[in-house]
Amino acid sequence: MRDYTQFYIDGEWRKPDGAKTLDVINPATEEVAGKISLGGEEHVDAAVKAARNAFPGWSETPLEDRISAVQKVAEIYGRRMSDIAAAVTEEMGAPEWLAQRAQAPAGLGHLMTAIDAAKAVEWIDERGSTAVVKEPIGVCGFITPWNWPMNQLTAKFAPAVLCGCTIVHKPSEIAPFSAHIFAEICDEAGLPAGVYNLVDGEGPAVGAAIAAHPGVDMVSFTGSTRAGVDVAEKAAPTVKRVHQELGGKSPTVILDDADLPAAVGDAVGAVMMNSGQSCVAPARLIAPRSKLEEIEKIAAEAAAGWAPGEKTGPLVSETQWKKVQHYIDMGGEEGARLIAGGPGKPEGFETGYFAKPTVFSDVKNDMTIAREEIFGPVVTIIGYDDEEEAIAIANDTEYGLSARVYGGDLDRARRVASKIRAGYVHINAAPMDLKAPFGGYKKSGNGREFGVDAFDEFLETKSILGYKKSA
Repeated sequence: MRDYTQFYIDGEWRKPDGAKTLDVINPATEEVAGKISLGGEEHVDAAVKAARNAFPGWSETPLEDRISAVQKVAEIYGRRMSDIAAAVTEEMGAPEWLAQRAQAPAGLGHLMTAIDAAKAVEWIDERGSTAVVKEPIGVCGFITPWNWPMNQLTAKFAPAVLCGCTIVHKPSEIAPFSAHIFAEICDEAGLPAGVYNLVDGEGPAVGAAIAAHPGVDMVSFTGSTRAGVDVAEKAAPTVKRVHQELGGKSPTVILDDADLPAAVGDAVGAVMMNSGQSCVAPARLIAPRSKLEEIEKIAAEAAAGWAPGEKTGPLVSETQWKKVQHYIDMGGEEGARLIAGGPGKPEGFETGYFAKPTVFSDVKNDMTIAREEIFGPVVTIIGYDDEEEAIAIANDTEYGLSARVYGGDLDRARRVASKIRAGYVHINAAPMDLKAPFGGYKKSGNGREFGVDAFDEFLETKSILGYKKSA
């Protein structure tokens, strides 16, 4: 049983007097795995005060010293990788292979990538007698999700700290364990008091307080579009910067010259990998009608290969399981044809929030299962007749986070990719690139994470006229 009932504020662990506690459930066993305290406005106030007090000194710390501090964090993170992976498995259900090979390593990848990126930022740009200077924006509020907890935290933490910002962080109350380990890492690394602060709590209390707090200069939020809108509304009266990485309903366009077994297998796997609980999951598989029968067969076989408990973990909670079941039921009610999986729990998994890897065909793009983000292991196959129709279907969504294009003719695949309104497009199973800017169009958010582009979110631009004497 993990006891994470203390908050990390101003470089020390503090027990919040009188705070209620919340049980954290292991989604694979449905048993209590630990508990946290639920903070409120007073705890956010204390964390913001610590961050504001730390900001002048940290922002004036030389870049090379900030880089050394993040390198120390990365060194300890590497040593504690197995602890982080175990926490992720316990808190949100990622199978051990995924936690060890992707969930935990993603955090180290972002730390190291940001260190290199910091050296490439143009901190001062002299334009004649004027200097355009990049300066840290100030105190940053982070509200991070449960589905890729370390990926999302470190993608924000590393550039913010390297820019000279200080942080108040609320992890998801559903999956807070790994964030507490990260706070332990920051403490062991000797990060100055107040640079990183952690307060647990629920969104309507702690998240809302961070977004609205006048002492917070910007908020970086990852989560649902609905919650992102709420954060923006809470932040608006203080006119703070809001960075949002929100929902998605990402398309996969299979062109008729693609290697179908490779393309369809990869696309289905990209949905099933984290039990469908990824904002970038390419859940809409847009397929040529001339090859639909073959694609359906490959997709069904691919889904069957993602064995629950071995390759796929449970959904994160009972609430999420019921939501996914609702969408699976709705798919049948709306006339989609089930070709793999379906409602209910997989055989032998009466305990745990496991769902069957599911594939629907004969899906129309106006069906609910094609419009709304399911966040579960569900693929919808939508047929098209020509390339223009495929692109139109791909773009017929209120989201624009990610997309995939598979085709044998690379020039053609590039052309299709260029026409899809999304911020992160893979061609032919290209892996994620931590140096490439990540973020969405439309209701998938604004701003970018990863690599050097992430630094812009945490910097202000100042023009100093007369910085140099005129010739």
